[in-house]
Amino acid sequence: MKIGIVCYPTFGGSGVVATELGLELSRRGHEIHFITYSQPVRLELLSNNVHYHEVNVPEYPLFLYQPYELALSSKLVDMVKLHGIEVLHVHYAIPHAYAAYMAKKMLQEEGIYVPIVTTLHGTDITLVGSHPFYKPAVTFSINKSDAVTSVSESLKEDTLRLFDIKKEINVVPNFIDLEKHEPHFTDCQRAMMATDEEKIITHISNFRKVKQIPDVIKVFNAVQKQLPAKLMMVGEGPERESAELLCEKLGITDKVVFLGNSNEIDKILCFSDLFLLPSLTESFGLSALEAMASGVPVISSNTGGIPEVNVNGVSGYLSDINDIEDMSKNAIHILSDKARLSEFKSNAKKVASRFDIHAIVPQYEAIYEDTLKKCLIL
Repeated sequence: MKIGIVCYPTFGGSGVVATELGLELSRRGHEIHFITYSQPVRLELLSNNVHYHEVNVPEYPLFLYQPYELALSSKLVDMVKLHGIEVLHVHYAIPHAYAAYMAKKMLQEEGIYVPIVTTLHGTDITLVGSHPFYKPAVTFSINKSDAVTSVSESLKEDTLRLFDIKKEINVVPNFIDLEKHEPHFTDCQRAMMATDEEKIITHISNFRKVKQIPDVIKVFNAVQKQLPAKLMMVGEGPERESAELLCEKLGITDKVVFLGNSNEIDKILCFSDLFLLPSLTESFGLSALEAMASGVPVISSNTGGIPEVNVNGVSGYLSDINDIEDMSKNAIHILSDKARLSEFKSNAKKVASRFDIHAIVPQYEAIYEDTLKKCLIL
């Protein structure tokens, strides 16, 4: 199949999933066309089966805000016609499904029918999409898609609760390439992050308020009072500055390392002993899954789709939102006993194996094939 993938090209979960999906589909023999405003951060290599098409938005003084949806729709039309793209898989209802529907209607005028598969990732539903200004457009975009998928049961329920949805929503969870998370590093490299006595605790996110960055630091602060530890803060975002100030206030600046955005997530997780994810909400919890695939147990909140990924008492522990005391107690429980930590690490990998990319991607292939069959009937 020739598949067009539309996504945000950033470090966020939806962009990572879309990119990894496209790369795996290309390895399975499909021709993949990424269509977005810049090359996705995880798209390191282009090949005969993987192509990238940049969406350029011309600057017009007439517009206060440049019309990206219009530029994207036009680019989709051009790429479908030029490359014979058979299916458009768009990640995020707005603006991508909205733009894809406009492209679909323009192509129909020329006798070309291209089905749209829309994957809902989270903030397009729970944050942006539920805003009264955008709700009609989101509802329209989902209902006009030929197939709709959600990354978790929790997000599916949220979507059906917040919108008047007529389409069936298929739950296809996020996935992980387990082979990429096999350790390829030596113990001596761990010394660059911490001493042998120190446990390495990690948090990875975009440092937005929803990630509860202060809670990450407060949990770590409680842990480091009980046993030697270092905290690795990976990512960038609006909460970073206040997080650094909180570390100063608590007197733990020397124990917390802010690494910014990194392309060495696998190396950081390889040496990590525990992962913290105390978010207010997560549609899935991809960063937790990546940690678990590297054998890192997770201390998290019990919100959204996280309980579908992190199994309480097995791959880590779940706590109520803002329950610093319980998260700290659970973290210390795992880290304070070497045999217990080893068991949780092993369990984390076993749970993560349920989400192996080779088990999940065929589900998307089946959805593409089904939408194409329906297209031929029409």
